[in-house]
Amino acid sequence: MTTRASAGAQTIKTELDVCLGKTGTPVGKLVFVRNGPRVFTQFAYFQDWLDHADTFNVSPDLAAAPGYQTRKPASKEDSIFFLALGDTEPDAWGRRVIARAHAKRREEDPNLGALTELDYLCAVDDFSRMGALRLRNAHGAYLESVPAGRRATPPIIELEKMLTASRAVELGQETAQDLAYLRGKGTSLGGMRPKCSILDEEGCLALGKFPSVNDERNVTRAEVLALKLAKLAGINAAKAHVSVVQGTPVAVIRRFDRTADDARIPYMSGATLLQANRQEEHAYTELLDVMKRVCANYVEDAQELWRRQVFNHLITNVDDHLQNMGFLYMGDNQWQLSPAFDINPMPDKDRESKTWLSEDTGPITSMSQLLGQASQFALSREQALVVVRELVQAVLQWRAVGQSADVGMTTQELNEFAPAFEHSSLVEAKKWVGV
Repeated sequence: MTTRASAGAQTIKTELDVCLGKTGTPVGKLVFVRNGPRVFTQFAYFQDWLDHADTFNVSPDLAAAPGYQTRKPASKEDSIFFLALGDTEPDAWGRRVIARAHAKRREEDPNLGALTELDYLCAVDDFSRMGALRLRNAHGAYLESVPAGRRATPPIIELEKMLTASRAVELGQETAQDLAYLRGKGTSLGGMRPKCSILDEEGCLALGKFPSVNDERNVTRAEVLALKLAKLAGINAAKAHVSVVQGTPVAVIRRFDRTADDARIPYMSGATLLQANRQEEHAYTELLDVMKRVCANYVEDAQELWRRQVFNHLITNVDDHLQNMGFLYMGDNQWQLSPAFDINPMPDKDRESKTWLSEDTGPITSMSQLLGQASQFALSREQALVVVRELVQAVLQWRAVGQSADVGMTTQELNEFAPAFEHSSLVEAKKWVGV
């Protein structure tokens, strides 16, 4: 829905309805405003939504009040949209595909204006848009959707086609057909790595993550290994397996924001919950302070969050930024920690977390530091050591899980990841629990 360039400083407004869930309950009006270089967004709840029996704030930065509210991002890195809507924007890979497709269209039509942030937001396929928020134009059509419904998201049998198209984009050899096929099938979960929304073998919405041409290790199998280890360690983690296409391993990760009958579950990232700017450093304890107010089962979620921190440290997953944490809506204005996702062992990284443990302690760098803060996460020292024992026992099985049929790593591939799993922190944790 690109807007053509206009002369002078003419103000251009685009209005869209924001709807919720499978039924498309109207929630409010989104307005994108552009006046020369000045760009901002506004949002107003519909009165029917404010009066609705099941109403809730769809984004923490949108007060449940009548009238328009304005969003001006703090920096160029921050979303121009209210934060829960920002969580549905395409990630870096999705933006790359959208931008490449737009560039090809501009070659044919030089008058076509530059892409706006609204164009990127609206280019995400409606069926696979993260969470439950949906966008609808003045004609009542959801953006972006196709008459065939689910067919906009390809089945897993098309993985080969998706892999080939994605590889072409990475190599700068893509055709217009490749881009047309990939466009809109991206996701807000993840980063620059090539990926695509798909329907898995059971017909459920999933994410297919492909190897990059720049990979030095088998990171797709390693991510599935990490997710399976997490489940073994008692962590609520996204369901995942490896599917091999043209001899290439693809990580197939089940989406957790859909129910068995395709109902949509409202979602927000940890950054949205905390209303955090993307360039700021934040701590898990800050997240806890907000979780106390909004989580239905705060103690369980706090303990789970600590379990995940220890697990991340033991497998050297240091990319634990707030966008890689999520929350799902439970009803009655209450939320819960989403299943863990985007967990990757990084053998060439120092074991220092992206998100700080607390504002006083700084990033996570040791097991002792984690144990010292366990009480902040509703755990006694004795309970924390029980958790550590369970985690250690799971992580020690990393080679066996890596060689299992669902992961399929070779001995050489496992050896390349060994530094992520076999290190001094694991030795320390083993001593604590007598393993």
